[in-house]
Amino acid sequence: MFTDEDAVMLTILGKPQRTTNYCDGVSRRDFLTIGGMAMAGLSLPQLLRAEARQGIGRSHKAIINVFLPGGPPHQDMWDLKMDAPSEIRGEFQPIKTAVPGIEICELFPKIAAMMDKFVPIRSIVGASGSHYSHQAITGHHHNNPPAGGRPSIGAWISKVQGPVRPSIPPHLAMFYKTDHDPWGDPGSGGFLGMAHSPFRLVGGKNETSKTENMVLNGITLDRLQDRSNLLTSLDGFKRAIDTSGAMDGIDAFTEQAIGILTSSKLAAAMDLSLEDPTLVERYGKGDKTFRADGAPKMTENLLIARRLVEAGARCVSLNFSRWDWHGGNFNRSREDMPMLDSAVSALVQDLYDRGMDRDVSVVVWGEFGRTPKINKNAGRDHWPRVSCALMACGGIRAGQVIGATNRLGEYATDRPVTFQEVAATLYDNIGLDLRTVREFDFRGRPQYPVDVGVEPLAELV
Repeated sequence: MFTDEDAVMLTILGKPQRTTNYCDGVSRRDFLTIGGMAMAGLSLPQLLRAEARQGIGRSHKAIINVFLPGGPPHQDMWDLKMDAPSEIRGEFQPIKTAVPGIEICELFPKIAAMMDKFVPIRSIVGASGSHYSHQAITGHHHNNPPAGGRPSIGAWISKVQGPVRPSIPPHLAMFYKTDHDPWGDPGSGGFLGMAHSPFRLVGGKNETSKTENMVLNGITLDRLQDRSNLLTSLDGFKRAIDTSGAMDGIDAFTEQAIGILTSSKLAAAMDLSLEDPTLVERYGKGDKTFRADGAPKMTENLLIARRLVEAGARCVSLNFSRWDWHGGNFNRSREDMPMLDSAVSALVQDLYDRGMDRDVSVVVWGEFGRTPKINKNAGRDHWPRVSCALMACGGIRAGQVIGATNRLGEYATDRPVTFQEVAATLYDNIGLDLRTVREFDFRGRPQYPVDVGVEPLAELV
C-alpha cells in the first residue's frame, strides 16, 4: 500500500534512497527530488501576471503558517513583564508601537512600526509540552488521533478546495529537518489520504526519512542555482521519461508530481532575477547553515511563501530556526529575533502592497512558551501553560492584542485562546465552512476540521 510515508517530496538536500522498483522501473518512493533552498524564489511567472491583467487568473485565499520550532519565549517577544522580578523580567526593554497602548520587545522595531497590521495573541493555552509541530500544523493535540491520522490544516484545505492551478499543489511545505529534529514535521493528509499531504519543497541535512527520493538527473545544488542549466535539465528529464514509457505505468500522484516539476510556469518561477532586489533585501539575509539542533534561519523562505501563494498555493507552511533555548536565551534572541522581525514585517507589507492582504492569512507561532524564571544558564525551559502567536492579514481586525497573562507571565488571566480557535480562524479566513465540512476516518467515524463547538476568534472575524 502506498502510504503517506511514501509521498513524493521535492528536495535538493537529500541523498538517493532507492527501493524496490515496480514493473515500470520507477519506484514510487525513488522519485523527484529537487529543492527549495536553491529554488529560493518560486513566484508568479510573467505568464501568470499577464493572465491576471487579462482577467484570466483568479485571486484566491491562502494561509502562510510560520512555525518557530522549539518554543519561542513569549515574555521576551510580545508580552514583556517589566513589573516582574529581574530573574523573570529578562534583559529586554519594551518599545511603543504604531497602536497606542501596545508595546512589544525592542528587538522587533519593524513589526512595532506596523502594529496596526498585526495582532499579538498573548494567551495561547492547551499546549502538550512536547517538542512537535502537530498542534500548530493541525490545530489539535496529538492524543487520540482518528483512524488514519489527523490531517493538517493544509490537507483539509486541499481536500475541500482543491488546486487553484493544476501545476501548483494547493498544499506546500518548506519544513527543514535533521536527524536531531523531532519537530520538523509539516504534517500529512491523515485519513484524507496522501494526495492531500504537503508537497515538500525542502528536505533536511542527513535526512533518513523513508520519503527520501532520487536527485533529479543528478542535478546538484550549484547547478540548480544556474537557471539555464536548470531549464535544460528539466527539458531533458521530461523528454527522457516520455520516451522511456515510464509515464504509462506510474500512478496519478507521481504523474502529477512530474507535471508540477516540469511545468513551464514553475520552471519560470524559479528565476530569482524576477524579484525586485530591493524587495529581497527588505526580507533580510538569512542564514542557510544547518545547525545541529534545528532548521536554518531562512528569511528568504517567507518571500518564497508569498511567491508560492501568488503562483496558486492555498496553504504554505515553513519552519524558521530553532527556539529551544535552555541556555543563552538572550544572546540567541539578539541573533534570531531581528531576522524574524525583518522577514515577517516584509511579508506583511508585501501582501498589502500587492493587494493580497485580505486574502492571505499569516500566523507565526511555536509549540509552547518558556518558563517565567530564567535558569542558571541564562535560558528558559519548557512552559506549556501559556504561549503566544502573531497573526496578520486575511481580513482580520488588526491593531489589537488578544489575551493577557499574569504579572509573571505564568498563565492566562484574560481570554485564553486554544490552538483550535486559531485554526478555526484560519479556516474561516480562507472560506472553509466549519459547519458543513465533514469527512470520515478509516473507521467510518465522522471528523471535522475542528471540534464541534469551536468557533473562530470573534475579536478577529
